[in-house]
Order: sequence, then structure tokens, then C-alpha cells
Amino acid sequence: MKADIIKMLKERQGYVSGQELCRQLGVSRTAVWKVIKQLEAEGYEIQAVRNKGYCLVEMTDRLSGAEIESCIKGGLIGNRVVYFEETDSTNTRAKALAEEGAPEGTLVVAEKQNAGKGRRGRGWSSPPGSGIWMSVILRPDMEPSRASMLTLVAALGVSEGISRVTGIMPGIKWPNDLVLSGKKICGILTEMTTELDSIQYVVIGMGINVNTDEFPTEIRDRASSLYLESGRTWKRGSLIGAMAHAMGEYYEEFLKVKDLSLLKEEYEKGLVNLNRRVTVLAREGAWDGICRGIDSQGELLVERENGDVRQVLSGEVSVRGIYGYV
Repeated sequence: MKADIIKMLKERQGYVSGQELCRQLGVSRTAVWKVIKQLEAEGYEIQAVRNKGYCLVEMTDRLSGAEIESCIKGGLIGNRVVYFEETDSTNTRAKALAEEGAPEGTLVVAEKQNAGKGRRGRGWSSPPGSGIWMSVILRPDMEPSRASMLTLVAALGVSEGISRVTGIMPGIKWPNDLVLSGKKICGILTEMTTELDSIQYVVIGMGINVNTDEFPTEIRDRASSLYLESGRTWKRGSLIGAMAHAMGEYYEEFLKVKDLSLLKEEYEKGLVNLNRRVTVLAREGAWDGICRGIDSQGELLVERENGDVRQVLSGEVSVRGIYGYV
């Protein structure tokens, strides 16, 4: 009920009468009053006027399960929201929930992570009040070999969601980072559990630097945030809702063909490496080439000096531009 009241107050340009809230929610005036008091204690500024009702004056940026649910716009992603004030890792929590049978589309969000995960075992800084640390559970009916493409689908969804709220369109550094001004604002980690030759579940974790105002010296030259790039703070609940909705849309397109052929053109529009010289850091040694986009399987296409185009697998290499991070 709390999420429903938040949503109704957000959508109304003015006052919502207590009678209307009671009628739509099927509860008593006392129940509505108790929820209003809970919301005020959580930081929402709500004006109550006799014979007019309630009006949301100011919305807190503090996350909660009810706040996130009020921002979900329907669709698959976010059909269930699990919120933690503090946890080890949203990917760890999501995997545990998936093992317990949590449905596809379950969204796990934390205000603070104590053991955030990055690719290849790296840690991910997840302080409270500044970013979005979330994971989604997917259960696609397809071969495990196709699961890596979901990282690219998630990158598209996060980028589009950010654009819808802020007007800022981050670039995508293949395969799993979003960047602004040549600096990383988002990392994506995809983990999978299989059963024989089928996928049991996929967990996609996303860490987005939203209102972070500074970074440690050792990463300051390659990390940024929406706040640092735009000069203003953003409501994280609104961003989560927009990203979840966009991700769901792209995921539906992906499932139609179970590859990236329908999303390839849009992905390449945001690909910051496109037609730029890159260095491929492969196990057999580094080599240079020109990025020519991706194929329908999400592999990076890199043209070598002799004109040959090689397909680069996300799990085998790291790609960096010769001049700077992207």
C-alpha cells in the first residue's frame, strides 16, 4: 500500500483526498494516515490540508522498497522488488533468491554493498546514498552459450533509461561499461547457473555512479558520475524505474530471435569504440586494430592492418583505446 500511495501522490499535480485514497486502495482513513506518517518519517515532505487531502511537496532521494516499486512502470523487469538497506552484494542476494525460485524479472536493490563485485574478481565501491547498486534475475529459455549477449542488452537498457530521465546518453564501452567524457559511470557483471545444456538462471548486476561527488585519487582519472557530468543531482528511484522499463523492452526484442540482430544497429550507435583504433589485450598477446562494431552474437569486430576482421569474445579479452580509457 505504501508504494501505491507514493505513486498516487507523485502522479497528482496537487492534492489527493483521503477519501479517494481510501476508495482506490480499499482501506480505512486510519490506515492511510499511518502510511502518510511513515512516509514523513522516511523523509517525504507531505502537506496535509483539511477538506483537500494530501500533497507531495518534496520527494526524498533515500531509497526504499516502496519508493522503487512506485517508480516501476510495468513490464517484466521489476515485477518483484527486493530491497536491502545494506548487504554484501546484490548479485549474491539475487543468486540466492533465484535458487529459492524467485521469478524472472525480480529486481534486487541495495542502498549499500559491503562486497560489491566487478568483472574478473575485482571489487566495486558501493557507498550509500550516491549510486544505484542493483541486480536482475532472468530465466531465458536458450543455450548457455548465448548468455553473454545479455550483458550487451543490459548496457542498452541502462543507457536508454539514463537518457530518458536525464537527457544524457552515455556511451557504451564494449562489452559491459558505460562512459561519459571518457570516464566510467557504470559497470555490468553477468553471472549464470546452468543445468545440463540449459540455463537455470542469469543474474545481471549493475553499478551506476549517480550522485557521487568525488572519487579516490587512484581512480579519479577514469571514473565519473551523472552528478559530476551534469552538475546536478538525480532521483535514483526514477532512474531505476526508467532503466528497468527500458531493459525489459530490449530483453523482449532479444528473445524474439535470441541474438542481437534486432539490436545491433542501436547498440552500435552508442558504441564509443566504433571506427576507432583499439588495443586488444588477449592471452596470446596484445594487438591493434580498428573497431568495426559487433556481430549478431555480440562479438566485437576488429579490423587488422591486413584488412582481416577478427571476432573478439568478451570473455577472452579486454579492449581499450590507445589514447585513454575508452
